[in-house]
Amino acid sequence: MEARRVRQRCLPFALSILMSATFSVHAENAAESAALIAKGKYLAIAADCGACHTAPNQGREMSGGYIISSPLGNIVASNITPSKTAGIGDYTEQDFVKAVRSGINKQGQHLYPAMPYTSYAKISDADMHALYVYFMQGVKADDNVPPQTDLPFPFNIRSSMFFWNMLFADDKPFIPAEAKSALVNRGDYLVNALAHCDTCHTPRNALMGQNNDQALSGGSLGSWYAPNITPDPQAGIGNWSDKDIAQYLKTGHVAGKAQAAGPMAEAVEHSLQHLSDDDINAIVAYLRQIPAVSHNTSAPRDLLGKPATDEAALRAVKQPDAGWQVYASSCANCHQPDGAGNTFYPSLYHNTATGAAQADNLIATIVYGVHRQVNGKDVDMPGFGPEGLFTDRLTDQQIADVSNYVLKNFGNAQLNVTPEQVKTVREGGQRPLIARLAQPAVWGTAAVIVVILLVLLISYSRRGKKHGA
Repeated sequence: MEARRVRQRCLPFALSILMSATFSVHAENAAESAALIAKGKYLAIAADCGACHTAPNQGREMSGGYIISSPLGNIVASNITPSKTAGIGDYTEQDFVKAVRSGINKQGQHLYPAMPYTSYAKISDADMHALYVYFMQGVKADDNVPPQTDLPFPFNIRSSMFFWNMLFADDKPFIPAEAKSALVNRGDYLVNALAHCDTCHTPRNALMGQNNDQALSGGSLGSWYAPNITPDPQAGIGNWSDKDIAQYLKTGHVAGKAQAAGPMAEAVEHSLQHLSDDDINAIVAYLRQIPAVSHNTSAPRDLLGKPATDEAALRAVKQPDAGWQVYASSCANCHQPDGAGNTFYPSLYHNTATGAAQADNLIATIVYGVHRQVNGKDVDMPGFGPEGLFTDRLTDQQIADVSNYVLKNFGNAQLNVTPEQVKTVREGGQRPLIARLAQPAVWGTAAVIVVILLVLLISYSRRGKKHGA
């Protein structure tokens, strides 16, 4: 009887120990899961996934529908929520990794490199796992079905991306350089893998592949131009301090130097401003030590120009300069008659948009305006190109006129903007060679066949070299 009473007393005690241990394991697993989701969310922000996969104007998170303008046509971002009917809810981790690193979805379709899988291929296994857990557990499922991307022939043949990938996609993982510091290696990983800065700031060849021999030396982005960010003191950012670079990445604004607009404003708003100071400093450290790439420039683009002094004289002329007339009526109220700007609007001299070697960003800013939200505050300049806004809609000639006035007085006076250039920017930028060749009205089917044969020839040639043939 005594032994039985002992067992009865011990049983609740043993059960309590067992329940406590079980609760502890569950709590530990829950904590680990929460930490992994938080890590994945940070990585997704660093990778700027939301900028493309969340539609503007209160679009639902990661539910797709954002239209990405490319030189080959409009690409519609897909739904990447864990919805099983419209998103990636039935993706295994292997499916997810294949899509992110190789640009091939679960259905076996090739993605277009507007989704920067050429850079994401370098993301580590640990980070890829955290991203997968975040998208499956930390993002709310949404059944929104975005429109399908419908590019013109032959780019609508997704399987053709197989040959492009053979030429320009690299599946090699990121390997830290032993001779570099941990800070520089982290910056390398961010710039060339996770944050994929290289995909915009590196020039591209005729087939839209990255020219990595000129890495980060500037590249066209349709209507916009991503500038040289190598440490060259004139063509690049070699005359910027570490503090300047860090501030620009965090806010998109450095007084007397630059203001982010277009794709860079989106990167600042959705990604860069949310990165830790350590990661921002790592990017700065990496950019400081990459090879400088110089261009034929006479001075740093942020040092050109001076205040205008012709306001009174031009008002006394019966037929003043056409560009000044547009400037006086549409620009001077914010940027001031002398171009010096104020607390809210930047100076037009000592400004990388007006001092650049190409006028693309100045034209695009006038056409599309500026918008970025930093620390919850909106920075806005209205666009003068689209219809239906409260601003005057300027013609191509008027935008060319005001651009030339601004360049002459505040920036690179060697440039001359034509209405044809404005029309090109308004229509999405200069089309690359591969897009021009594929137009049936130009060369027809024969050109397409030639392009495909060239791609095949080059790809097999390169593959032979890789295998020592």
